[in-house]
Amino acid sequence: MSNSPASVGADSAVDIYDEFPRRTLTEAARREGKGPSTVWRWALKGCRGVKLETFLHGGVRCTTDPALRRFFDAINGASPLSAQPRTNRQREAAISKAERELRQAGV
Repeated sequence: MSNSPASVGADSAVDIYDEFPRRTLTEAARREGKGPSTVWRWALKGCRGVKLETFLHGGVRCTTDPALRRFFDAINGASPLSAQPRTNRQREAAISKAERELRQAGV
């Protein structure tokens, strides 16, 4: 069973076969401080609807460090465009600025 790069996200057009370093799932588990069964579960069943990208290399299931990074970013909701929620003070300042600009524009 091979996981496609699209399993991490629709905008993920990465060819995992060209990525390095390659790691067996057991090596990846050791690197992340997890049990091998945990990493296998990430690959086969996923976590929070996201599967770890894997491929077969000589009959051995492997992944890559960049694939692990994408997996963790996806399950943690990381996005290059995600913004931190504004504080009440920031929100009130933005409202005041918008009202001031509207008054200046005569609206």
